[in-house]
Amino acid sequence: MDEQVFVSAVEAIYAAAASPAHWPQALQAIADCTGDIGAILIYQREDGSYGTIGSPSLDAARLEYDRDEWWRHDIRFARAAPHGYFARTDAITERDIVTPEELETLPFYAEFLPRHGLKWFGAVSISPDPHVAAALSVQRSQDKPAFTDDELAVIARLGRHVENALRLGVRLINAEGSQQALIDVLARLGVGVFLLDATGRVIFANAASEQVAGDGLTVVQGRLAAKVASSQEALRTAIAGASLDDAATLSAPPRRVLIPGKEQGGLLAVHILPVRAVPGEGVENLLIDVSVIAVVTSAQPGEPPDPALVRDLFGLTLAEARIAALIGAGLAPRNASLALGISEETARTTLKRVFAKVGVSRQSELAALLTKLSLR
Repeated sequence: MDEQVFVSAVEAIYAAAASPAHWPQALQAIADCTGDIGAILIYQREDGSYGTIGSPSLDAARLEYDRDEWWRHDIRFARAAPHGYFARTDAITERDIVTPEELETLPFYAEFLPRHGLKWFGAVSISPDPHVAAALSVQRSQDKPAFTDDELAVIARLGRHVENALRLGVRLINAEGSQQALIDVLARLGVGVFLLDATGRVIFANAASEQVAGDGLTVVQGRLAAKVASSQEALRTAIAGASLDDAATLSAPPRRVLIPGKEQGGLLAVHILPVRAVPGEGVENLLIDVSVIAVVTSAQPGEPPDPALVRDLFGLTLAEARIAALIGAGLAPRNASLALGISEETARTTLKRVFAKVGVSRQSELAALLTKLSLR
């Protein structure tokens, strides 16, 4: 893989973070990293509503997919989520969900995909929000071999940047058609947003930022700061690093800083997004002086921990982290399986792997561990 192509894709991803109209171009840049036709971003909220965004090269396939209801025959969609609870990683491809015979005989593979020159996919599950499930799927032509493990690793790396960008972007997608200025849209969001310039000074903070930041964050001499001294250096370093305009910094894994509350307990997650505004007319011009966006999130009292945080802290897959978060919040395996749309047996099997990785043997111990880490 060409590292410069990878960096260009990451730049495109963060350009789309605050300007959702650029997601199709970002998805094409992602597909270019593995030399493939295009890519699709799928997201689904807890209420069942969902949406898809695709690179322009896949417009014809997506049109037929929706018009002729090929989603009813999409074995990838049907099997990918349940398979995730048995996979070693969050990235999957055909060999994980279908047999060689099915590749030749199933209508989705024998009829629909060939009409558009497609055959293979490489996908990764991501968690941009505790209430939103998402996946990034790269589509490959029938003239190329199946995805290798190295290529899936590239997609997984890009998926983490997409996840980070969507911490803000998924909230802006529905507002894209409005005539509101970007600042006005940000002001109305129910998540803390700070816009910072290249020196780290706060240019803008939305109405929710003060409430979300609570006793963990403050603004000192115009700069965002952690109230707990032990977290301040990590926050300063993350902001400074995201401001740098070099390939190594941009291609590094996304920065997320966890900041404990000084008095109330709990952790704030500060997601650092490097801004890559696209020149031209529109809301992008409002970001001309912005170098970094800090998105601050915290779970509401009584809610399960953020699966993405559980995944990263304990080295779990995202599917395992979803189970751990629900069980750690007090749900029984049966109720957790219903919430995730999987069988109770799958939930219990996954929970055993979580216990082994985390180093506990009971549900009560897992709950106590998550509470001790104040992930709520």
